[in-house]
Amino acid sequence: MLKVFVYGTLKPGERYYDRYCAGKVVEEKPAFTLGKIYHLPIFGYPAMIPGDGKVQGYLLSFAKSEFLQDLDGLEDYLPDRSPEQNLYNRQEVEIYDREGTSQGLAWVYFMTQHQVNRFGGVALPSGWWTGKISS
Repeated sequence: MLKVFVYGTLKPGERYYDRYCAGKVVEEKPAFTLGKIYHLPIFGYPAMIPGDGKVQGYLLSFAKSEFLQDLDGLEDYLPDRSPEQNLYNRQEVEIYDREGTSQGLAWVYFMTQHQVNRFGGVALPSGWWTGKISS
């Protein structure tokens, strides 16, 4: 079982969920991990860096591990490149349910602090990002 923690455009109801996740996810549940999340206004999507805050999102479980290659493509991540050459870098981190119980390890895409700064990242103290426009 492939587990991926998503906090941005891959969350249910967001821009890329239908294209990359719908029909492939066998389980999705609200979750959080430790880090710091930023909105990148010039792109309209978020970035996460390591940290001690709570980043809210969803833990998605996929039956097939090959879906990770599709997500790597979306996130402009190639394992053979240096972290500075990737837009995001993928690593496994511990994920927690809303009550704070560990759900084990899952893949998460992080950006470097340098890139967040370069792209004008705006910190989101709530730990939650959405691309939905409220009316």
